[in-house]
Amino acid sequence: MADTNDNTPVMCVHGWGGSFTTTWERNGFTALLGDAGRPVIGVDLLGHGTAPKPHEPEAYADLTTRVVEALPEDGTPIDAVGFSMGALTLLRTATEHPGAFRRLVLAGIGKNVFERDDERSAKIIAAVDGDGDPEDNVSRLFAQYAGQAGNDAAALSAVLKQPQRIRLTTDVLSTVTCETLVIVGDKDFVFPADQLVDALPNATGKVLKNIDHFATPESFDFVDAVLEFLDAIPT
Repeated sequence: MADTNDNTPVMCVHGWGGSFTTTWERNGFTALLGDAGRPVIGVDLLGHGTAPKPHEPEAYADLTTRVVEALPEDGTPIDAVGFSMGALTLLRTATEHPGAFRRLVLAGIGKNVFERDDERSAKIIAAVDGDGDPEDNVSRLFAQYAGQAGNDAAALSAVLKQPQRIRLTTDVLSTVTCETLVIVGDKDFVFPADQLVDALPNATGKVLKNIDHFATPESFDFVDAVLEFLDAIPT
């Protein structure tokens, strides 16, 4: 059972091509948090959802801005859940704002924190720009997400072309001392996440069986693991 006295807010951050509504509200995840008495802080990253959608890649050099703006003004640590690009953004925020988070859930990230796959990135950008390889399933799925209702494909392409900031290294990650749960599907293209779990001082890892990248937020095992980790089981 959840601690009914725990009203720590939970910030939810979506991945590329998603939004707070499509990733966290539509599948009932935020309703479950509400049933557990946990206030929810919804964030739409720049270029997504209700946020502004500039078409210049330089505008996306620092995606943490929207997260930082949504943090409590009094500096009280909160819990946070992020998927894919949202998880990377939360992780970077945690390195730059120590003490911002009490518990952190990072889903859909793993080896990509340390390894750049420029070839895959180029294929995805080409697909989003309408010139992709129809035989490449991953890039084709990214293009489908870009074309969903409410999305701005040009803005989402600009997000993918954003200038590279300083990479997250093991030394930088060692400063993230909050309790952290890293969740990744064994069919995800970012699997495995062992190196990331090892780099974070207070992290545990969970592997979702037979789950690919895009299915992660919808997975019942994902939802159960997150609610348990946050001590937010609905009463």
